[in-house]
Amino acid sequence: MSNKNNESVGMDFLDSLPRRWVTTYIPILMFLFILLFPFYWMTITAFKPNSELLSRDGNPFWVVEPTLAHFKKLLFDTAYPEWLFNTLLVAFISTFLSLVAAVLAAYAIERLRFKGARQAGLAIFMAYLIPPSILFIPLAVVLQSFGLFNTRWALVFTYPTFLIPFCTWLLMGYFRSIPYELEECALIDGATRWEILIKIILPLAVPGLISAGIFAFTLSWNEFIYALTFVSDSEIKTVPVAVVTELVEGDVYHWGPLMAGALLGSLPVAVFYSFFVEYYVSGMTGAVKE
Repeated sequence: MSNKNNESVGMDFLDSLPRRWVTTYIPILMFLFILLFPFYWMTITAFKPNSELLSRDGNPFWVVEPTLAHFKKLLFDTAYPEWLFNTLLVAFISTFLSLVAAVLAAYAIERLRFKGARQAGLAIFMAYLIPPSILFIPLAVVLQSFGLFNTRWALVFTYPTFLIPFCTWLLMGYFRSIPYELEECALIDGATRWEILIKIILPLAVPGLISAGIFAFTLSWNEFIYALTFVSDSEIKTVPVAVVTELVEGDVYHWGPLMAGALLGSLPVAVFYSFFVEYYVSGMTGAVKE
């Protein structure tokens, strides 16, 4: 019997290994290839000299003589450092404002238990589903009336229109996972709602705050429609818009500087994710498990 069991185990192993390749390994490898190939192409294009970019000979998937000329042109012959600063400034301020508003809204909806709280939370999330292409026309009128058109503040004040709804929905799910008994004990001890929020709820909701912050920062960093519509001066443009509008001259595409700008523009977000990826995953899990 033992020999038959060993043979069956061995046969199961031989049968399962190809099955794992078909059901797990091959799909993962295909997904990684599709996901990472654009970044690989962007990287090699940024380091290719113009002679290789315009040549039909050689291997298009490799760099024979790498160069930093495209990065030099991008950093010293264009206003890319200013574009990068504008993007960082707008992303950080809009993320901070959105998180503050989302924390207050999510705490009020989930912890104060007023009538219609669920409907309010659903309405806030539905606001996130409204396409920005519909909102930018009325927002342009509002910005023009306040004299904020063609300024960085135009982006700072419009980005929260799509950041706050999702961040609020995300934090609502995370606040819901915190036991109500902690808050009730604090109320019995004489703590105010503000003290409970600052000293109890927020320290316990750090993973949720980080995940919401990463989401808001990424959306702010990559936003294109509002940045294209509300800003026209080159010196206050953000990276996603400036790279496309300033490095394309008519039908001439400067592919080297374009890819170098895209590569440098993606690094801050990648670094941001690498530091907080564990908190991001735990925050998303806490938001959806209820």
